[in-house]
This record gives sequence, structure tokens and C-alpha cells, in this order.
Amino acid sequence: MRKIKISAIVSVLTLLWLSACTLNDLENVNQPTPDQFSRNASVAQLNTLVTGSIAQMRANYDLYIDDVGVIGRESYRFSGSDPRYTSDLPGANGAPLDNNAFYTTNPYASRYATVKTLNILIDAVNNTNIPAEPAKQAYLGVAKTLKAHELLMVLNMQYDNGIRVEVSDAENLGPFLSREESFAAIASMLEEGAAHLANAGTEFPFSLPSGFAGFTTPATFRQFNRGLAARVAVYRSRFDEALTFLNESFLDLNGNYSKGVYLDYSAGSGDRLNSFYLAPNATGDIRLAHPSWVAEAEPTDTRLSKVLQRNAPATSSNLTGTHDIYIYRSNTDPTPVILNEELVLIYAEAQIQAGNLAEGTSALNKIRANAALLPYAGPTDKDSLITEMLKQRRYSLFMQGHRWIDMRRYNRLNQLPIDRPGDVVHVQFPRPFPEVGVQGG
Repeated sequence: MRKIKISAIVSVLTLLWLSACTLNDLENVNQPTPDQFSRNASVAQLNTLVTGSIAQMRANYDLYIDDVGVIGRESYRFSGSDPRYTSDLPGANGAPLDNNAFYTTNPYASRYATVKTLNILIDAVNNTNIPAEPAKQAYLGVAKTLKAHELLMVLNMQYDNGIRVEVSDAENLGPFLSREESFAAIASMLEEGAAHLANAGTEFPFSLPSGFAGFTTPATFRQFNRGLAARVAVYRSRFDEALTFLNESFLDLNGNYSKGVYLDYSAGSGDRLNSFYLAPNATGDIRLAHPSWVAEAEPTDTRLSKVLQRNAPATSSNLTGTHDIYIYRSNTDPTPVILNEELVLIYAEAQIQAGNLAEGTSALNKIRANAALLPYAGPTDKDSLITEMLKQRRYSLFMQGHRWIDMRRYNRLNQLPIDRPGDVVHVQFPRPFPEVGVQGG
């Protein structure tokens, strides 16, 4: 499979930044406009929109992970050019997060830029004569699945603020929904996507990048969709639903835990590098594992390979770390969207919550065995197993954007470490400044 090329989408349209009045207006004077796509898009142009939306998904991924990782006490981010990684994000002196800072507005804008591209794709498919109905269903199924994923990332940061779901008309944005309404809309979008994919035939009329290997047909992409639906279900504490969705996903309790969907990077012209990667023992720009992550790991846990001890500790603003994050070994390594390992953990969580404690423990023991650990030997009551489940998620899903969310949904943010007197753990990000006072805001 080929790599994503940013240049493929740039040749057709330009994605602009979040403005005070609209979400990521599209504008390109010399190239086809969104209106032209909706009127007479060719199959080649539709395929370019698929490629471009996946390419855009990578924008500010590293900043999103830094945001939720620092707040969730998974990591430290030291930057010689911006002290807010060690002041604002860890809650120094109890100060709230800034609604106009890069760490708030940039991830928000990037996710809605992807949503905007996907909305153009959906509109184009609905208003274009394409070869056959299964092809139309394929485009819609992929678009709605990816759109739900991007909106979930926004909601993860905004939480009780809720999010805008309807943004297809830049001049008439939909209202902010409540948190539960936002979750419900995302879940519904995934259901629509799954229904489209079920009627999309046996092959896609477009190619997907190599990170989607194993998920390049409507049937297998639908398994990816159902995995995302299971994630949303546990975020909503709908554990029976999660088990149902897992049955239709790519869950394999005894299979390859690294199997899943990834976003690709390359050094090719016009493409994007994985900017989360930083060389070990760097100075200036550094990503470190939070000391508690290393200290509280079981000594034989092979997941400790995700960090690398530095030649000398690094210190900034009275925060000190001894281990670099070493998940990515180069700036072209792919980043995960969802993996089988997460699905196994969702399965364990849902079984424990359903009262099937033995089955939940069995699934946790598979995770432990995969990390070269002995079977769980602690108390087997529900609360204790939930604690063990959260621990295994902490190490298996390290720096994938889950720890802060997990501790928040279990009302355990007060269990996260406070490194300096006066630091606080933020519950959510503020609604970005450009959205304040906007119609519907």
C-alpha cells in the first residue's frame, strides 16, 4: 500500500485555520471549490478527498497526545520555546487552562479541519453520479467512521462543554450539544457508517494507506468501525453495548495485540513526519515518562521498553524525569488509531462491569501474559478488578491518549500524582476563544 501524500489533497483544496466566525472554511481561488465538488466531483476527486482526510488526521496528533498525556500524568513535555507545557498543562498554582493558547485551539482546529474535508466528501457523494450504489455506500461508510473518530477526540478534550457536531454549513453552525448528546451523536454516526459499510460490496473504489492494512475492504473496515463503537460505549458506561460491538470488531483475545489501524508518516516530498518522535537524550525539546509510570510498573513488564533511561536526568520548572519516551524509534514510525490490545482491555472492562468477573480476569491475564507478567493474584472483587484493569490500560495504552480519560470517567482524577505544591489536575479544556460568542456557542 502506498503512503499518504499531503500533496495529493493540497493539489485540490487548501485547509485554512479556525476563524472567529466559522470552522475551518475551505478556500482555494485557483483550484476547484467545495461547491464544485458537490456539483460534479469525479471518482478521482472523491478519492483525493478520502486520501486528504486521512492525511489531515495526523495534524497536531502529537500536540493532542502531549495535552492529555501531561494532564493525565503520563508524561512531561519540556520545550525550550514554550514554558506552558510545564506551567499551564500540569496546573501550576491552580491556574485554569487558557482558551486562546495553542494547546487548546490547535488540536480543536485540526480535528474540525478533518471534519470539514469529510463533510465535503459526504456532500459530494450524495450529489454526484458515481459508478454504482455500493461505491457510494463505501465512501459514506468510511467518511462517517473517520468523522466520528475526529469528533470523539474533540469531545475527549471538551468533555462537559460539549461539542458542535453539525458544522457542514459554515454560515449556520449547529449548536453545542451536551456531553451526553455529543456522545449519542458520535455513536449514531458510527452506526450510520457501519450500515453503509454493510451495503458497500466487497471492495472499495479507492485505496487506503498502509496503516490501514488488514482493513481495506468494506467488511474489514466495518470491524474497525465496530471497535471505535466499543470505545465510545465504554466511555458512556454502556458495557453491554460494548460487548455487542466487540463481537463485530477485530477483537482477537489470542491474536496479535499490535494489529489495528495506524496513521502513516514518511520523509517523502509533501508528506508529514511523525513529530512525536524525539531522539533519546535530547536537550531543549524533550518528552519524558512521568516518574510514577516507571516507579509503579512491575519490574519484569516488557512494556517498560516504551521508555529509555537517559544518560542524565532532565529538569525543568521543578519537574524531573529520568526516562525518555521511546515508543517511536524514528520519525517515520506510524501512530495507532485503535489496536487489538485496546479491544481486549475493553472486553475485560465490559465483562467485569457486567459481573462476569472470572471472564474479565481471564482477559486481563492475557494482557499480563503478553507483557511477560504472571497472572493477576490480587483480590477478585469488582472494585479491585477495575483497579487492575485501569493499571493494565495505563501500561498497554501508554501515550495513546487514554489515561486522563480513563481516570476521569472513573472519578479518579484525584488519584493522579501532584508533583509540585499548588498543581492541579484539569478536568477539561476550555471552549476555544474563537468559539466564545459565536452564534450557536
